Amino acid sequence: MIRSRDLVIGEPYNPVVEPPVRRPLADDTPLEIEQVQIDIWRRMSQEEKAQLVASLCRGVLEAAAEGVRWRHPHASPREQFLRLAILRLGHDLAVEAFPDGASLQ
Repeated sequence: MIRSRDLVIGEPYNPVVEPPVRRPLADDTPLEIEQVQIDIWRRMSQEEKAQLVASLCRGVLEAAAEGVRWRHPHASPREQFLRLAILRLGHDLAVEAFPDGASLQ
């Protein structure tokens, strides 16, 4: 229990807390350059941001599909599709949606 005579007027009740040191979003980018990128993102319209995110998502999906083709070069197009579904959805959900993929790992 704190008594009023224990408090000193003019001193903060809580000790000074230093703000956390901000780490960069990417370890290979200096904070100054990252700040320029963040400022660009802030100036973008919602439509521009949506287009950027959609483009990045397409790139990730294309990279995942290429990875499946690279790892399974002799697989049929259907098997490649099923393997991509397993990668994206997880085995259980992919097999629920596409039962013919049950034998794939």
